[in-house]
Amino acid sequence: MGEKKRKEAKVARWKKVLVVGACVLFVVLMIVSGMGYSWLSMFSSVKSGQVVEVAFTLYDAAGNPVITSEQEVYTKAIGEGRAVLGAETITLVANQTLNIDYFPVNAYIPTTGEVAVFGITANEFDTISSAIVGMRTNEQKTLIIAPTTELEKFNAVEDLNDSGIDLANVSIGDVLGMTVYGFTELNPTINSTPNTYLRLGEITRKTTGGIVVDGNYPRADIRVVQFGST
Repeated sequence: MGEKKRKEAKVARWKKVLVVGACVLFVVLMIVSGMGYSWLSMFSSVKSGQVVEVAFTLYDAAGNPVITSEQEVYTKAIGEGRAVLGAETITLVANQTLNIDYFPVNAYIPTTGEVAVFGITANEFDTISSAIVGMRTNEQKTLIIAPTTELEKFNAVEDLNDSGIDLANVSIGDVLGMTVYGFTELNPTINSTPNTYLRLGEITRKTTGGIVVDGNYPRADIRVVQFGST
């Protein structure tokens, strides 16, 4: 093969490479354009004011999950025979405080197959909302939640009987469903009817007069699923 033919063959090979490269680039650009700008979140972090979808798990003092939107955590807890509630992810605005007492979340109760409205406290919500600032997509974080005295409640024997609970049949460490109340209005009037929310509480004290049920959850695991603009 002469020098001229070798040069022509080399040029032809480069043309093929350029054509293939251009086709691949076109396909990539088509995929990216179909994704919009959401793919950029993989390389950026959450900023204050952005709308964020968060997967979460709340844990009791013993480190057992109480409610979770993570399928793996839920499946493991059910397999161990634990009382755990299933939930979907929550959507919130980063670094924005909750202006109501409880953030409602639909919770699946595996023992009955029912769905109840679970209440994430304003304290829990605000801790999560501030913690997600600076996180990236699929990043996980463990949070410490400060307890509140409002969630540590004494239940007299009479109240237990009205609920069908026999004091003799419960022990310290048992988990019970507890009802909490919260207004959904910023400035509730005296005639406003509070909404009711479910929490699961652990019996921490027992006397002849009743029991103390603690509905505080000292730990939360969170994961950023996705986030967008303000």
